[in-house]
Amino acid sequence: MVAGSTGLIGSALVDSLRADGVEVTRLVRRPAETPDEVEWLTDASPLDPAVLDGADAVVGLNGATIGRFPWTARYKNTLLWSRVTPTQAIARAVRELGTDAPAFVSASAVGYYGTAPGRRLDERSPRGETFLADLCGEWETAARAAGDSTRVAMLRTAPIVHADGVLKPLLLLTKLGVSGPIGRGTQVWPWISLDDEVRAIRHVIDSDLEGPVNLAGPTRATANDLGFALAVRMNRPFLLRAPEWAVRLVLGGDATEAVLTADLDVEPAVLEASGFSFLHATAEEAVAAAVPAAD
Repeated sequence: MVAGSTGLIGSALVDSLRADGVEVTRLVRRPAETPDEVEWLTDASPLDPAVLDGADAVVGLNGATIGRFPWTARYKNTLLWSRVTPTQAIARAVRELGTDAPAFVSASAVGYYGTAPGRRLDERSPRGETFLADLCGEWETAARAAGDSTRVAMLRTAPIVHADGVLKPLLLLTKLGVSGPIGRGTQVWPWISLDDEVRAIRHVIDSDLEGPVNLAGPTRATANDLGFALAVRMNRPFLLRAPEWAVRLVLGGDATEAVLTADLDVEPAVLEASGFSFLHATAEEAVAAAVPAAD
């Protein structure tokens, strides 16, 4: 059972599962059009627990994009509502099923840690103090409300290195030859390839992992590392610095701090301890997998 199945991660996860013969039902926020769809959250009705009965796992991936700027007060409410409300609905249905409930694998984000320069962060590290950290805290609290009768895992996902992920705003700038360091450029950016994101979610399901799980690549990379790797891949320069004050002026303080200038060295400790191995172990490998090489 997958909620949020039309997004970048959700659609790739559904395709991966179905390619291996796994039966997938999708929760959709519109009238169901095919037998594999179930309509939900289109009115005030709660999610019927019977919809989840018999599933091995329900994966909640709902959430408005954090890549839309600026984060106005209204859009901050959208970011919160679009994550917490669906998660609460699934958790309530799971809780009502009791010991017969499927595992609940709920999205979260490495934004949980806020910004923490100079620190290596694992799943035991405390929550940060940014807007996004607070949002992730509420998101995970909503997931934990599923109760103690079933397994609950929270996927603290890093930005996805993909043309429709963290690379999207960088691709045009790089193509135009105007890319370069963002702020100081040395801030550590957590990252993960889309392939490894999907593989990691499936690993969490199959390995009975629970609690918070960092879905982030195993090798430290700075914003400059990722931007320079993209420029090399596209055979374009990486020279023009975007001062932090200018980025804040355009995007706003919360979005800048949470997405572009946050310094987060996130370790996938739970994944690696459980035997997970990455297809793309460096940001450069992830960029190469996501972006065709320039001719």
